[in-house]
Amino acid sequence: MTVTAVATDSATTDTRAADVRVRRLGFVDYEPTWRAMQEFTARRTAATTDELWLLEHPPVYTLGIAGRSEHLPRVDNGIPVIKVDRGGQITYHGPGQIVAYLLLDMRRRGLTVRPLVRRMEQAVIDLLAAYGISAAGRAEAPGVYVDGAKIAALGLRIKNGCCYHGLAFNVDMDLAPFHAINPCGYPGLQVSQTRDLGITDPIQVLGEQLIQHLLRRLP
Repeated sequence: MTVTAVATDSATTDTRAADVRVRRLGFVDYEPTWRAMQEFTARRTAATTDELWLLEHPPVYTLGIAGRSEHLPRVDNGIPVIKVDRGGQITYHGPGQIVAYLLLDMRRRGLTVRPLVRRMEQAVIDLLAAYGISAAGRAEAPGVYVDGAKIAALGLRIKNGCCYHGLAFNVDMDLAPFHAINPCGYPGLQVSQTRDLGITDPIQVLGEQLIQHLLRRLP
């Protein structure tokens, strides 16, 4: 598989950190990236190196396998809706949001879904704590919240003991598209982003910090 085929606006850059390959894909369309994750997972073997993909998407709504029609956009704002194979309900991706996809052999790492979700949440919590911002997860509603507003959404797909999809972390984006849906299936759920919390570091800097926090949390 050639992962670089999904990149549209910038060249893919790769680095290795311990036993994980980090791919920085830039600004890429959602569907070919999702298909590339599926292909990678289907073709991987016990010897395949785990990967972490860092990227941004153009505006798109994604509807998880538990998605319900009542959570879909209430207005036609021209943003496509794609039904995908991750867990959870509907969310929005767009420019100014860090997306980190984790393609891991969970059996090899001794991970099950809930502990992995908690580690992903904690990586975001750790990042925000470094800026003096208190954040928390919720057992009943995976994700990361600041003062009740969701700043990071999570969703995974597990196949043959391996996962793909990951997390979306709001940095400096237009939040209006969230207002047309019930984010993650919760009517009236407020969303937040780092810009509104006073963090001025650019998305590239925060993306690299998120990678490091995720890598530290992996067993």
